[in-house]
Amino acid sequence: MDWQELTDLTRGRPFVVERVRLTDADVAIEGSFEPPQLARLSAEDQVFVAAFVLAHGSIKEMERLFGVSYPTVKARLNRIAERLDFVDTDPAPTGADVIESLRRGEIDVQGALDELRRSR
Repeated sequence: MDWQELTDLTRGRPFVVERVRLTDADVAIEGSFEPPQLARLSAEDQVFVAAFVLAHGSIKEMERLFGVSYPTVKARLNRIAERLDFVDTDPAPTGADVIESLRRGEIDVQGALDELRRSR
């Protein structure tokens, strides 16, 4: 059974792996192992993530590969990121980000102060 079959079988429900066998050796390990977070994604999302890595993170290339718009690629990446614990989908802005937003007039001085407090 490959990961895609396992992913289809579990349909996104949590699961654990209880036995691992090394294919090139006569060794098996038993226990309770959680699969990696990427393995818990749907098969389609796994393909999307792999394509994103192969495209070197180029959203423009993803638009071309999948025939979708920039907002569609961003929305899918955000949805996938929400399922990954180690990815902060709403990181606090850096001081440089806040200053740049202030410089462009996107926020006022009070907004900049609020953002800087949030980033502590």
